[in-house]
Amino acid sequence: MRIRLLAVGTKMPGWVLEGFQEYAKRLPRELTLELVEIPLGPRHKSHDSARAIARESELLLAQIDKRDYVVALDVLGKAWDTPQLSTQLANWQMQGDNIALLIGGPDGLSRECLARAQQRWSLSALTLPHPLVRIVLAEQIYRAWTILQNHPYHK
Repeated sequence: MRIRLLAVGTKMPGWVLEGFQEYAKRLPRELTLELVEIPLGPRHKSHDSARAIARESELLLAQIDKRDYVVALDVLGKAWDTPQLSTQLANWQMQGDNIALLIGGPDGLSRECLARAQQRWSLSALTLPHPLVRIVLAEQIYRAWTILQNHPYHK
């Protein structure tokens, strides 16, 4: 199974990619975690945020395969603790489809992206910086996998 983290925003500091890759490389070949960066839509006086979100949405949706199971990270989504995430991961693996995790830009995800998602996940009630979310997601996916493997990492 392949999990693709489709994240709006490019030009992240080096520590972001290093942190993401550290956890992604720990996963087995049968559970790969990839990062796909989507450029931010232009935001300035002549381009309002609605246009930027529409552009980001278009690019995000173009990255999703028809068979992908889509999970949108959304503040109004369901919050999962780590054991619940491991259950979700096991369910996703049983379905056999690849997973696309969507992270919107500074103004969030479009209605079209949210409508395409089969699930909405709230990572936290806190507002987290987008670069940090990538690392937290990678670590939590790794942690969820270790729970399923009865690996001591979670303890």
